[in-house]
Amino acid sequence: MKRLACAGLALLALTGAAWSADLAPGPYYKAPPYLPPVYSWTGFYIGANGGGAFGWSKWDTTNSFNPTGGVAGGTIGYNYQIGPAVLGVEGDIDWAGLNGSTTSGCPAGCSTSDSWLSTVRGRLGYAAGRFMPYITAGGAFGNIEASTPGLAGGSATNAGWTAGAGLEFAIVPHWTIKAEYLFVDLGKFNCGAGCSAGAAVDNVAFTTNLIRGGFNYRF
Repeated sequence: MKRLACAGLALLALTGAAWSADLAPGPYYKAPPYLPPVYSWTGFYIGANGGGAFGWSKWDTTNSFNPTGGVAGGTIGYNYQIGPAVLGVEGDIDWAGLNGSTTSGCPAGCSTSDSWLSTVRGRLGYAAGRFMPYITAGGAFGNIEASTPGLAGGSATNAGWTAGAGLEFAIVPHWTIKAEYLFVDLGKFNCGAGCSAGAAVDNVAFTTNLIRGGFNYRF
């Protein structure tokens, strides 16, 4: 009888110990720290830009002078991010109000103007989170208009080149703002007798420096 009683007590002790082990709190696990999602620059975007320009024009018959004015227009592009590198292509077309004139070599006043500019460029950026500095280069297109009082003047749509750099910043997931500088060279065209009476050849050259700001919506 004593043996049965002892065996029963031992069994109760073992059962209690097991029950206590089941109720014991497990190890404490600390939640991992919150890491914000990495911003991705990959995707299509559209936007708008605007700013100012100051440039240089020269005719065969004049000294150089400086057409200046404003620009505003739209932008479309695509980025593809590989690690911190961002490869992209971007196109834009802007209304331009650039003009300037000189009386040097042209007493009546010779004027050069440009009413629209467009570029198609590649971009190479470095993604530092929401900041992306970039360099860019490609083709440029626009019109060169030349005039002299009393003569017909002339104009041409020219293709040239452009290169520059900029900085883009993502303010919220789908919206970015940017600032950029572009040098644009549209080459020259022969205005001839329309610009210089009796001259078969009078080449009109045009370059400009664009300083623009803008915003983009990313899809």
